[in-house]
Amino acid sequence: MDGVLVIDKPAGPTSHDVVAVVRRALDEKRIGHTGTLDPLATGVLPLVVGRATRLARFLSGADKEYIAEVRLGAATSTFDADERQEAPVLAPVPAGAVEAVAALLEEFRGTYLQSPPVFSAKKIGGTPAHRLARKGKPPEMTPVPVTVSTLEMVSHEGGLIRLRVVASSGFYVRSLAHDLGQRLGCGAHLENLRRVRAGEFTIEQAVPLEAVIEGAAAAAARLIPLERLLPGMPGVVLSARGVARAGHGNVLGVEDLLGSPGTAGLPASTPRVRIVDEAGRLLGIAEPRDGDLLQPVVVLG
Repeated sequence: MDGVLVIDKPAGPTSHDVVAVVRRALDEKRIGHTGTLDPLATGVLPLVVGRATRLARFLSGADKEYIAEVRLGAATSTFDADERQEAPVLAPVPAGAVEAVAALLEEFRGTYLQSPPVFSAKKIGGTPAHRLARKGKPPEMTPVPVTVSTLEMVSHEGGLIRLRVVASSGFYVRSLAHDLGQRLGCGAHLENLRRVRAGEFTIEQAVPLEAVIEGAAAAAARLIPLERLLPGMPGVVLSARGVARAGHGNVLGVEDLLGSPGTAGLPASTPRVRIVDEAGRLLGIAEPRDGDLLQPVVVLG
């Protein structure tokens, strides 16, 4: 079984917990995820299965889309609704706060420096920040550049606002909720979060975790095969000689390609390509080299 299985993660388990459950359900050790989703969050969690684990690094840096519910007037130490924390700090929501959010959102669009939550998986000296924080030693979090391409309020009810967010990998919706509360002066936290897309993978492709637990057939039927992965990456077709050379990780020349002018025919900005055989089977990933050459960097075998 090789490919990507998109799980509709329920609230509660960590991403690592989900991986462990699916490993047992499918009796397959070679399973990993392409990026964590907070325990309280639900939605799209892509799992790489079998040989697809070798492609994880090419699938993990894509943008993400979320539907977030932010509660105004209640600040928390974790920036979310984690019940293990101390009681939230309450403050009256000022008149017109919901209307003010629409204007405030403009400040968080585009690229800016965001401080990750102290209670996060960000590692400080090799230790996850949340472990240090729970020991009473909250670390100083260094702001990191993030990019928000879409940020809009889709609805509101009382002090609860619902946002649609499309942001770069590494963006924390919890931090956005906290920062909005700070700017409004009444505090805020993330009450609910659902990820509806992670790169090329959508909620429509997702399988409920319960369905996978009940039977491997449900997972096998929804597995996205290797050949359908990385559709935005250019591809080159190898000759029989090229297939053999790629299998050993050897550099590929024009004579190893079919129907292609080699790297000269690729856009100058192309950092890597999918290499496939005549039948369309994905063989691996290669990077262009000087002299119209391709160097395989991942061989699926």
